[in-house]
Amino acid sequence: MKIALLGYGKMGQIIERFALERGHEVVLKISIDNLDDLTVANLRKADVAIDFSAPDAAINNIYTCFDANVPVVVGTTGWYGQLQEVKNECLTRNNALLYGSNFSIGVNIFFHMNKVLAKLMNDFPAYEVQVEEIHHTQKLDSPSGTAMTIAEGIIENVDRKREWVNELVGTEFDDVLKKEQLLIESHRIENIPGTHTVVYSSEVDEIEFKHTAHNRSGFALGAVVAAEWLEKKQGFYNIADIFNFK
Repeated sequence: MKIALLGYGKMGQIIERFALERGHEVVLKISIDNLDDLTVANLRKADVAIDFSAPDAAINNIYTCFDANVPVVVGTTGWYGQLQEVKNECLTRNNALLYGSNFSIGVNIFFHMNKVLAKLMNDFPAYEVQVEEIHHTQKLDSPSGTAMTIAEGIIENVDRKREWVNELVGTEFDDVLKKEQLLIESHRIENIPGTHTVVYSSEVDEIEFKHTAHNRSGFALGAVVAAEWLEKKQGFYNIADIFNFK
């Protein structure tokens, strides 16, 4: 495939390495230094685009891909408040978009097992549950998209939880947590690619379910695999659609 990389920071550079190793060609690389090169004409040189940019850039990047009729894989998070609007536009215009809060194969297995565990724990109200996430200090959004996906998987399956609230540790947090609220506790620490933990605790014991990323390679490889899957498709997809979890 010919790939356009929208966002050529650390993640974009690792994605490029995996793309080249898998026999693809990178025909366009957009960073903060060459934003004017993001044009319909330049995008049309690509078979698919991969966006790992910034939350405030993602929507414009997506719509430019739609204008160019180029399928786009979106790993950027922080724009999900406009998800339904983007989905409607994608389907109306017969474009293709695949998004996900995390493209790591291990994390997507974690997402699935988190739902399985939540279904089991639904019958044991003595256990309180919360989500903890740790990311590097350059992480722009809080909570992480991965943590939100984990929290939503719990809320879907644990009847006593209705919504999540976020506490960014080190900032002021005035909320008094209600029983139906699920806490996401976010930490920002130097040089941490990403750690996510689900904790079920009772008066007698505690259960921890945890995923730790050692580096960004798993995210990058997953993004290239997703682009391979999306090429020549139409429609609006989530990363879970490429896995055959039962």
